[in-house]
Amino acid sequence: MAGTEMSQDAANILFEEGAALVLLDVPQGTEFGIDYNSWNTGELFKGVKMIPPGVHFIYYSAVNLSSRSTAPRTGFFHFFKAREIVIKRWDAVIEDFADVKIVDGSNEEEKVRLREHDAFLGAYPYESLKRWVSLTNLISEDIVEKLSPLSGKVVSVAQLVPDMATRTTADRKLMAEANKELHKSRNPEDHLPQMHREPGTEIRFSRIPARNYPDGATPREITKYSLDHTHKLDTLLSENYASSSMGILAELQLAFVCFLIGQVYDAFDQWKRLVHLLSSCVEAISTHSELYSALVTVLHFQLREIPEDFFVDIVSSDNFLTITLRELFINMNASTAEGALKEKGRKFKKNLTKKYNWDFDEEPEDEAPVVVDL
Repeated sequence: MAGTEMSQDAANILFEEGAALVLLDVPQGTEFGIDYNSWNTGELFKGVKMIPPGVHFIYYSAVNLSSRSTAPRTGFFHFFKAREIVIKRWDAVIEDFADVKIVDGSNEEEKVRLREHDAFLGAYPYESLKRWVSLTNLISEDIVEKLSPLSGKVVSVAQLVPDMATRTTADRKLMAEANKELHKSRNPEDHLPQMHREPGTEIRFSRIPARNYPDGATPREITKYSLDHTHKLDTLLSENYASSSMGILAELQLAFVCFLIGQVYDAFDQWKRLVHLLSSCVEAISTHSELYSALVTVLHFQLREIPEDFFVDIVSSDNFLTITLRELFINMNASTAEGALKEKGRKFKKNLTKKYNWDFDEEPEDEAPVVVDL
C-alpha cells in the first residue's frame, strides 16, 4: 500500500503537539516496534518522537545477537496525550522496560531534557498512520484501561506458574493429596507439573454469556434465541458496555491488534468468538443498526490487513470466516433493518467475493438437505 507523505504543516503540528516515548539503556539489536512499524535498535536509539495523540501499541523482543534468537514479543497499549513524554528504562535483570515517569511535556525543564535526546529519537512513521487509525479508531483510553492486563503488559506467550504457587494452604493440602494419586499413574502426562496462567497477565476480554435465552423463557423463546443470538449479545452489552454498544467493536479491534501485531493467539480466539456472536443475530441487526453499520466498516479494514496466506493457514482451515460471514449476510437480509444498512452489507459481500473469490451463496455441505435413496 502506498504511503502518505507528511506535509510541512502536519510535520510542524506533530513537532509541537506530538508525544514522545523515551527509552533508555535499550540493548543494541532489540526488536522494537510501534503500531505497524518495527526495527532492530542501533547503539544510539533512545525512542520515538512526534507520536500522534491517541492509542498506540508499543512492542519489543530481547534479541541474543550471538545466537540470533529472539525472545517472545511483549507489548503494551498507551493512549498518548498531546505533548506527553513517556520515559522507560531497560532493566537487564528482568529483560523488560521499567517505568521511569510520564509527564505532560508542557514545562520548559522537560522540553529541555527532551531536546537533549532529540537527535536519538526516531520520528513516528506518519505514512502508516492512516492504516493504524482504520484498525483502532474506536479504541478509547477507557477501553485500553478496561481490557489491558493488570500487569500492564501484553505477552505473546502465556506466563505460567505452578498450581501450588498461588494457592491457599488448604488448597495446597488438597492438591498434595491429589498428586499422590497422580504419581501412581502410568500416563506420562500425569507426571508433568500442573500449571496455570499467572494472575494479572491475561487480557481482560469480556466473557461471552453461556446461555442463549433468558431465565424463565418459554419454549417458543428458547427456540427463537437458540437460532437468533440477540439475547446473548444484549446480555454481553448490558454487562460490559451498557453506556455504549460500540464498546464491543472497540474490543473487537483491540483483540485483532493483539493477535495481528502482538502475536497473542488467545486474542484471535476472542476475535473469532465476537465475530461469530455478532454474525449470529437477526433481531439485533435492526435494534442496533448503528452498531452493525460500524461492524461492516471494522471488518472491512481488518480483513484488508490480514496477509492472504493467513486465510489458508489459519482462518480458512475450518472455513470459519466464509461460514460466519455467510450467516451475517443471510441474517442482515432477513432482518427488518433499514435499506441503507442492507445495501452496505451487500457491497461488503460483493467486495469480499471479488477479492478472495469466496462464495457466500453456496450452502455448506453440513447444512445441505440429506438425499435418501428409497
